[in-house]
Amino acid sequence: MGTYEWRVHHPEGRFRVVVTKELPGERWLEILTAADCRVEICTSPDVLTVEAIQSAIGTSCHAAIGQLTEDWGATLFNALREAGGTAYSNYAVGFNNVDVAAATRIGIPVGNTPGVLTETTAEMAVTLTFAAARRIGEAERYLRAGRYQGWLPTLFLGELLMGKTVGIIGAGRIGATYARMMAQGHHMNVIYYDLYPNPQLEEDLAAYSALQTTRGQTPVTCRRMDTIEALLQEADCVSIHTVLDDTTRHMINAERLGMMKKNAILVNTSRGPVIKEDDLVAHCRTHPDFRAGLDVFENEPEMAAGLDALDNVIIVPHIASATSWTRQGMATLAASNVAGLLMGYPAWNKPDILPFLGDAPPQAAPSIINAEALGLAMAA
Repeated sequence: MGTYEWRVHHPEGRFRVVVTKELPGERWLEILTAADCRVEICTSPDVLTVEAIQSAIGTSCHAAIGQLTEDWGATLFNALREAGGTAYSNYAVGFNNVDVAAATRIGIPVGNTPGVLTETTAEMAVTLTFAAARRIGEAERYLRAGRYQGWLPTLFLGELLMGKTVGIIGAGRIGATYARMMAQGHHMNVIYYDLYPNPQLEEDLAAYSALQTTRGQTPVTCRRMDTIEALLQEADCVSIHTVLDDTTRHMINAERLGMMKKNAILVNTSRGPVIKEDDLVAHCRTHPDFRAGLDVFENEPEMAAGLDALDNVIIVPHIASATSWTRQGMATLAASNVAGLLMGYPAWNKPDILPFLGDAPPQAAPSIINAEALGLAMAA
């Protein structure tokens, strides 16, 4: 397996499963052990190359769990199939690193880990929003550098967001949860852009607004915008929650940044390449009152030149899902996908996957992206 370090769990297992990174918690290993799997885990922190993963798969491998930092395309799925593999799970809810079409063509089911990242990621988007608005990064660096000489009326004046307008690009589970947090928690009006309306979000915020009115408090509004441009022009802060595909790559560029308010806030916890990072650096340099909060980057782990030197940008290293409960839940779901497929279970066909985290999980593979395309049996 090359120069990378590996450890083996349950070496006598009948099914050989390759896991390209150490995962948190123990339950995922218990699930694979119960399915009689020999689990070979890469303990090296380096991102594995395609060649290294192909070498790890070898000539006999029944399944694999990979990472969003790896390129799972035809090369690896062919290698997995030739080694006798019948299952793959991404340790992520997103799968833009996976060529699902190639996997389907080759006959490999592809799993992911949705449903446990929603609130965690939305909370990080809220955190970045307020950290940017209140200039937390600048203030902390100032204090740690020993420059603080006492309270001043004009020291690090930021933006008050209560009563202002938050724009959400992508109103799926995470985007809608973020919207509720900002509206119900901070009394912000919501505008959102999505290819499809989100009637549940609109109904929830309408009900909250009605409650506010009965208490003599200011109601909030929720509107779906016809275009991204209209949203960018109106919003005081914008949070991105889209998938990454050909239509969203570099969705935020110099032209669209120029449409935003000069003191707007831009937050991204979705995928790095939805923002053209060089354009963001240039915009932040020339608009000092504009602020950004980023959890993801266009070419991770690298950042665009100059981004890390900007005081008006908050940056964190892709940790939006980094709570113990979420990351362990992701490991449980990834292992359950693999174990379920190896044991011949059907694919789960319900949006709620939390039963898999309970004491009596369903006998099913919790989330198989291409189950329908492969004609897999579905749970009743």
